Parts: sequence; structure tokens; C-alpha cells
Amino acid sequence: MKIERLAIPDVILVTPARFGDTRGFFSETYNLHRMADAGIHAPFVQDNQSLSRHKGVVRGLHCQLAPHAQGKLVRCTRGAIWDVAVDARMGSPTYGQWVAAELSEDNWSQLWLPPGFLHGFVTMSDNTEVQYKCTSLYDKASERAVIWNCPELKIDWPIAQEDAILSDKDKVAPGFAAAHGWFPHA
Repeated sequence: MKIERLAIPDVILVTPARFGDTRGFFSETYNLHRMADAGIHAPFVQDNQSLSRHKGVVRGLHCQLAPHAQGKLVRCTRGAIWDVAVDARMGSPTYGQWVAAELSEDNWSQLWLPPGFLHGFVTMSDNTEVQYKCTSLYDKASERAVIWNCPELKIDWPIAQEDAILSDKDKVAPGFAAAHGWFPHA
């Protein structure tokens, strides 16, 4: 398993090994002890999966507030996404900064985002499937969002704004200023 800390060190890119032969491949995509060795100490309690039928689907930027804040281990099992994490922890030296990584069925990488981060992605191909493990159960009352193309964040999305396919809810999400105070930095 390859471990890479990104420019925001709390966000970790994990690439499990794949062992292939003429039948296909095998991969251990999650191992409690290997993740702990990488600095990911997370009790996962919920698995989610999404299917986006078209290239250009943007999901996010989403989070949940405490006491239901979620850490996420995200992977793309079909197609490809450009996955984004935004630090929303007040007082953090990287508050308001973002990192991104391409996750795909080809590179087999996963992205770990601890609680206190906004999460979003854009699909880079049709019929893209994303799976992610969460450290807290979904709680509608704790759900929050920030607009994906917030000028304050200056996220360099690999898609033109007019090509983005958004949910009605994501179209009207507020700017990053709304996130002020959502997560204190520990």
C-alpha cells in the first residue's frame, strides 16, 4: 500500500496494491492495521456508493457538522473523478485551502479526508461509480454545503462552469463564508 500526504498533510492519498493474472486482479482495499500505520485511525460506520451517468457531474462541496462530522475514505471503482478536499477547520494553518487528486478505476487510489473538511468531486467520464467509507452515520440536520465554484476558494476545477451538472440543492449552496465556525481546529 502506497501512502502519500498531500499539501494539506491531514489529507492522505492511499493506493492499495493490485495483484493480477489472466483471471483479473485481487486487491485489499481496506486493512485496519495498515490504515492505522498510515495515520488513519477511523472507525468506519457507513459505506456509500454513487453512480453518475454523465461526465461533468459535480457532487459537493458537502460536509456534516459535529456531533455527526464525517471522515471519508473515497475511491472510484468505475470511471474517474477529480476529488477535492477543502479545510474548513477554523484556526487550522490550512483553513480555506484545498487539495485534489484524480481517483480512477485505473490508478486505484483512495483519498482520506478527516472530519472538518468539505468534500466534492467532478466525474471525468460517463457511468462513474464512487464508493466511500464514513466515520459517522448520515444525519440530515447536520448536513451542510458550500457552492462548488466559490470564488473565495479558487478551486481549479477541470471543467467549465457551463458544463457542470449539479443537483438543485448544490446549485444554491452558499459561499465559503457560511462555513465560518462550522469546525473548530483541534
